[in-house]
Amino acid sequence: MSKTLTVNGTEYPLNQDKTVLENLEAHALKMEFHCRDGFCGACRAQLIKGQIKQINTPIASFRKGDILTCCSKADDDITLVIPLTL
Repeated sequence: MSKTLTVNGTEYPLNQDKTVLENLEAHALKMEFHCRDGFCGACRAQLIKGQIKQINTPIASFRKGDILTCCSKADDDITLVIPLTL
């Protein structure tokens, strides 16, 4: 069964082999990011539902319930709230 990525209320197919940020990019969803390594924290998103695993330990600090999309992969369906850029 395929997994889904729900962003700001809209569902998209989820490729569990890619990071959350790579999934967002694959669906032409643009959000702020800079480093892709968890250093800057620019790709922060609020995880509403689901589980992620961190593929490396982020250095940037973030609030409980937030994830860094550049260094996270989804274990299951996930729901995010993210600020999208134009």
